[in-house]
Amino acid sequence: MPLRFTKMHGLGNDFMVLDLVRQQANLSQEQIRIWSNRHTGIGFDQLLVVEQTAIDGCDFIYRIFNADGTEVEHCGNGARCITRFVHEQGLTDANTVTFAMARGTIACHLISNSAEGLVEVDMGAPIFEPSKIPFEADAQAPLYQIMAGEHEYFVSAVSMGNPHMVLQVEDLSDTTVSQLGPVFESHTRFPNKVNVGFMQIINQQKILLRVFERGVGETAACGTGACAAMVSARQLGLVDDLVELELIGGKLSIRWDGEQNSSVWMTGPTTIVFEGEISQDSSQPFASKFVSP
Repeated sequence: MPLRFTKMHGLGNDFMVLDLVRQQANLSQEQIRIWSNRHTGIGFDQLLVVEQTAIDGCDFIYRIFNADGTEVEHCGNGARCITRFVHEQGLTDANTVTFAMARGTIACHLISNSAEGLVEVDMGAPIFEPSKIPFEADAQAPLYQIMAGEHEYFVSAVSMGNPHMVLQVEDLSDTTVSQLGPVFESHTRFPNKVNVGFMQIINQQKILLRVFERGVGETAACGTGACAAMVSARQLGLVDDLVELELIGGKLSIRWDGEQNSSVWMTGPTTIVFEGEISQDSSQPFASKFVSP
């Protein structure tokens, strides 16, 4: 049987979204890599999956797979898209939805009558303890000295349910993200690899950001990366409690009061690109039917 899917994006961070509540699929790393190929498949940064759950207080299970087929803990842009998806697909009529994830639970709110499909997400409290990021360090600190090749950098390390490193730069347009991203992504001090954020502070209310995501490469936007950047800047006293994050794909609003046990709140748009059907036979990777939204 063909598998129905929806192509979505949040600020250009794009997804293949699967409803595995009403249909079944045998997911493998090989199959996901075939689907993610932008020349011979559907093409996406991440595959998002919604499943049934029996967990008290949760409406669905939300799973995320990178383009290389690896399952990961969190995706903020994906959380917004999966919230709109379950609503559009008639899986729920509630505007507020709670998902069970690999990192715990996440509550998302679809803002009614929004032309941009805005969704507000409680991203949870940031995690700074090195062992829980995970990051190898003797003690917790706002900045860490880290070596990459022969060069020394001072970076922030934080988990938003997945590990992030944030490097402040003077001019984002001159930053060699494609060269430095892979170096930091696989740095030995991050045992589970790391998402790498390159941050330029414009003023107390605005940050420019580019993110090199582990297992994907540079993406047009990264929700957890935006949260990590704002949290890192807020810890250093560089920004206010409410900040606009401008990424390649567009803008996110991030709110955090600076208290370590307080949730980070992210608000941003969602877009449905198209719907389609695809064969689950890996020898026939092409979509057989496209339906514009």
